Amino acid sequence: MVQKGKIGVTTDNIFPIIKKFLYSDQEIFLREIVSNAVDATQKIKTLSDRGEFKGELGELSVRVSLDKKKKTLTISDRGIGMTAEEVDKYINQIALSSANEFLDKYKDDANAIIGHFGLGFYSSFMVSKKVEIISKSYKDEPAVKWSCDGTPEFTMQETEKDDRGTDIVLHIDDEYKEFLVKDRIQSLLTKYCKFLPVPITFGKKQEWKDGKQVDTEEDNVINDTNPLWRQKPAGLKDEDYIKFYRDLYPMSFNEEPMFWIHLNVDYPFNLTGILYFPRIKSNLDLQRNKIQLYSNQVYVTDSVEGIVPEFLTLLHGVIDSPDIPLNVSRSYLQGDNNVKKISSHITKKVSDKLEELFKKDRTQFQEKWDSLKLFIEYGMLSEEKFYDRAAKFSLLKNTENEYYTFDEYKTLISGSQTDKNGDIINLYCSDKQEQYTHIAAAKEKGYDVLLMDGQLDVHWMGLLEQKLEKTRFVRVDSDIIEHIIQKEDIKEAELSDDQKESLTQTVKAQLPAIEKTEFSVEFKALGENAKPVQIVQNEYSRRMKEMAAMQQQMAFYGEMPDTYQVVLNTQHPGIKNLIEASKDKDKEQLVKETTDDGKLKQMVDLALLSGGMLKGEALSDFVKRSFDMIK
Repeated sequence: MVQKGKIGVTTDNIFPIIKKFLYSDQEIFLREIVSNAVDATQKIKTLSDRGEFKGELGELSVRVSLDKKKKTLTISDRGIGMTAEEVDKYINQIALSSANEFLDKYKDDANAIIGHFGLGFYSSFMVSKKVEIISKSYKDEPAVKWSCDGTPEFTMQETEKDDRGTDIVLHIDDEYKEFLVKDRIQSLLTKYCKFLPVPITFGKKQEWKDGKQVDTEEDNVINDTNPLWRQKPAGLKDEDYIKFYRDLYPMSFNEEPMFWIHLNVDYPFNLTGILYFPRIKSNLDLQRNKIQLYSNQVYVTDSVEGIVPEFLTLLHGVIDSPDIPLNVSRSYLQGDNNVKKISSHITKKVSDKLEELFKKDRTQFQEKWDSLKLFIEYGMLSEEKFYDRAAKFSLLKNTENEYYTFDEYKTLISGSQTDKNGDIINLYCSDKQEQYTHIAAAKEKGYDVLLMDGQLDVHWMGLLEQKLEKTRFVRVDSDIIEHIIQKEDIKEAELSDDQKESLTQTVKAQLPAIEKTEFSVEFKALGENAKPVQIVQNEYSRRMKEMAAMQQQMAFYGEMPDTYQVVLNTQHPGIKNLIEASKDKDKEQLVKETTDDGKLKQMVDLALLSGGMLKGEALSDFVKRSFDMIK
């Protein structure tokens, strides 16, 4: 007897809603149907273990098969199956509270719709014009066939089926022919079902024979039913972790992680997983979304931002927890208490691991610091609790490749690099080659210079200035070395306003035109043995421009011109002569005579050259003039 009826929903028709609002996530239908089949298979195993099912279990796998001629995709299991009564209860009754609330709240999130309302099975209608269920319960009852063509009407009748379990037959809509392509289904099964706890088979394994790939007799099993993170760490070796990493990231080639953390928690929440520390490159964005999130071995997402702390998105690996809902929106996950607890726990485990490595083998930790630095700095900048832990093992590296903790470095430099206000001045460079002259001058003074050439260093230094008492970071070329760490008040040069204006115009006439660059001229008494002309860039303005390159809200700083100070040493013999000449010559005459003489031009160009600012035509002219001067 054929039973006909309407699916019980409080909306007039669920199917247009599914079709309309889930279009961007059609592929998750396969995860949903296969996951249901896995659940049914695990249930029969449980019943057998309890003695409630006395029959033979036989082979327990989920089979996925394509029939291009019939345009069908079938998912079959040998699980508990369903009786007619159970089909009516679980398939024909969909309880939706309010159609309008449903649409308004969940129209932009396919996962939320499916998971919140228990519509996993109905996701199949996203890609199908008709869906059939053929099921035989493990109980001694007739098999049942259910059919629906994407309207509220369905048919249900008794049918013949030799074995227990369920076949879900999807008649793929012409609009979604991609789901009749073998490679497409293979890739989706690999993505969503790679670690499910029941074998998932799709076709046969292939081998190369007679110049082509041919099927063998062996089933093509998609998944690893006992992935590494589900195993006890005590029985695993380094080679196992490295092999698993390569399985997760086959495109990483021979690049191995530095180390890893095996998560295994069963109270107060359930959490397993393996997190790898990769050798992080310079670009933050390229490193994200490498953590795969699972719920009971069912793939959820690889976009974990907002679910785990932001800096942890730089790690690679797997997190699996049944306490993470499978089908809910990311906004829901972010507010979920279990997710927050898991996030805090992972942060603590990462901190513990790094501190353990630092204490256990500092030499090895220092060797890995350049790869760890970006990750640790990111964590300190974004997580207050992580900063408190990381401050114990964070390192400062100088230009001699020596490493110091914050306290060790303070002890090293406090005697020589404390200014007149009692502030400890951490000198640093961002490029050892370009800033070599300034580094050498600092070392002649007995100062130490840090190397800060990382992507986040400028932000990190700003954070350390807030956290460390009476500490400042100053780039080694931000002022003349005689005054970069002020031990006493600076002695100003005694020049009249007219002299300053005349000399400023004269010096600027010798400077090349550099796009988006402005120069100011300063006069300082530095001693007759100090350089006649030096060019420096103010620490604050330069740092703001560097930060603007990474922070959109500071973009206006990036549009501002680079500002440099040209410092004239009024006690140098060459500059003294220039000052004397300025006393009895007007500005125009002084500019002309100085330009004709060429000495000031040479001094200015030497200052530009030492700062890496002399380029192109200006550099070519300088070289030619230098050769002319030594003829």
